[in-house]
Amino acid sequence: MSDSNGFTPDQQSYLQGFALGADVARKLRGLSPFSDSALPPTSGGHPSNATPEKTGPDARHHAAQDRQVAAGGKLCAEEVAKRNKNGLDLWNDIQRRADENAYPKGTDVFLQKYFGLFYVAPAQDSYMCRLRFPGGMLKSFQLRGLADLADQFAGPYSDVTTRANLQLREIPAANSIHILTGLRDLGIVNTGAGADNIRNVTASPLGGIDATELVDTQPLARQMHYAILHQRDLFGLPRKFNIAFDGGGRISALEDTNDVGFQAVAPLDPAASVTSDCPVWFRLILGGITGHRDFARSTGVYVKSQECVNLAAAIVRVYLEHGNRTDRKKARLKYLLDEWGFEKFLAAVETEYGQPLRRIPDEAFQVRPTDDRTAHVNWHSQPQPDMSYVGISLPVGRLTSQQMRGLSDLADRYGRGELRLTVWQNIILPYIGNHDIPAVSLAIEELGLSWQATHVRAGLIACTGNAGCKYAAANTKRHAMEIANYVDERVQLDTPINIHLTGCHHSCAQHYIGDIGLIGTAVSVGDDLVEGYHIHLGGGYGDRQQIARELIPSVSAADAPALVVRILEYYLGNRTDITETFSTFANRITPQAWQDAIAEFRTVTV
Repeated sequence: MSDSNGFTPDQQSYLQGFALGADVARKLRGLSPFSDSALPPTSGGHPSNATPEKTGPDARHHAAQDRQVAAGGKLCAEEVAKRNKNGLDLWNDIQRRADENAYPKGTDVFLQKYFGLFYVAPAQDSYMCRLRFPGGMLKSFQLRGLADLADQFAGPYSDVTTRANLQLREIPAANSIHILTGLRDLGIVNTGAGADNIRNVTASPLGGIDATELVDTQPLARQMHYAILHQRDLFGLPRKFNIAFDGGGRISALEDTNDVGFQAVAPLDPAASVTSDCPVWFRLILGGITGHRDFARSTGVYVKSQECVNLAAAIVRVYLEHGNRTDRKKARLKYLLDEWGFEKFLAAVETEYGQPLRRIPDEAFQVRPTDDRTAHVNWHSQPQPDMSYVGISLPVGRLTSQQMRGLSDLADRYGRGELRLTVWQNIILPYIGNHDIPAVSLAIEELGLSWQATHVRAGLIACTGNAGCKYAAANTKRHAMEIANYVDERVQLDTPINIHLTGCHHSCAQHYIGDIGLIGTAVSVGDDLVEGYHIHLGGGYGDRQQIARELIPSVSAADAPALVVRILEYYLGNRTDITETFSTFANRITPQAWQDAIAEFRTVTV
């Protein structure tokens, strides 16, 4: 169907890209650009903004686009949309659409994500709103206020994400503006929570309450958060970007799965001249994106705490200038690093940063202790006298509005009005007096939640799935609960097992780092196509860093629980001893041995 100007959306996109390339070519030859009036309007009704010389915070983005077009590239649709209108300027459009009870169309669906609003049709004819909580920290009044917003303007629940964040879902078109204004009333600024921006900044969730940590990284996450919000040129990147700070304590921040990670480390020899002026350093690692089967790698660059945020901003700016704006599949930092190599990239960062980067051999620092995979659930002592925190297990990250209010009340009555989200899709309630542990434990159970997670449930991760995401091939949250229930009834585990279910190749649940990782797919059963999974085994992170191998393809969702039980029984019956982790075992066993182990199962069920 064509617009009123006679051009279809595809024709408009083609003409915009053609005109942009022509203008750039003419400018490089010293000729004036074509008139903007010759271009068709975009789907949002705004003329192409390709030709004028840009100044201000968007100038670097446009210059980066110009260079890639001049080199023979063609901007992808998202880049053309950003060229025509900055997503940060959509507030009036959002208000208008809410007044009209209408959802966005065309590239406005993408641009509206700058405000954290995702139109998730056809999975749900509604918005999902992604929030921002740096380091996963939130106050009781915020969680209580979110419960009220959810009840009034969305579905009566929230979902904890794998970036220690929250999402509200089932938001009707007319309610979008009420959600955004309500968030700001609560002090929750979610600008840039979606689209091509820096996502929620993560940190060690036990910052300040972990006796084993080297440094509390929560202040760094907060500082990074506000640096992003108040520097407009840090928006509109080639694609999304993740930053994490790990303090070296009991719970890993999964920093090696991020584009930029800062790892707190202590010198092996505190008196060594190269490290003696600082007791704790941060190692810079770059290029993590486990959905593309890569972990962040050490750069050999070390910085002090007060240098981290400015260095991260310099890295982001080099990426925004040189990241791929023509091929979305290659638009992540990893691919720029693959193309340039670390040394060329770091040289560019050094120029942007404005001072030499400090190189120190990795061997000069202590190895990070292994994280405690159960430290985010159950009761644990804090270094503060007579105080503990409790990690509360959530059913695949979901909280009802009633539970949100109940946890807020517990934080106020027994704690310090503070709660902490984790990348494991659960929530931590800190600063509980030891004498109040029985009362708080009972209150958590009365909310329908648990603080005593099994070894399976403690590491059970699931993305939104096809109940709320158009990309997902399976109902991951429902299937995750079915697997957990089935396994708990049949297998007594004596060691933590991480099971990650993700609905599609975007791998929001990071299936490649799970002991058992499942990615959704359609599976043939007789003449029918049903929901199912390809099963990967042997993933890990940190000192167990490993990309899981796909060893068992095309398992129907109905068969997955029994197959997971068979996999775990095979592990328990054949490991060398109790100290051999599942990941080590899974990678020691050959693919053929795995096929033999499940042969009888597949004969019966397929």
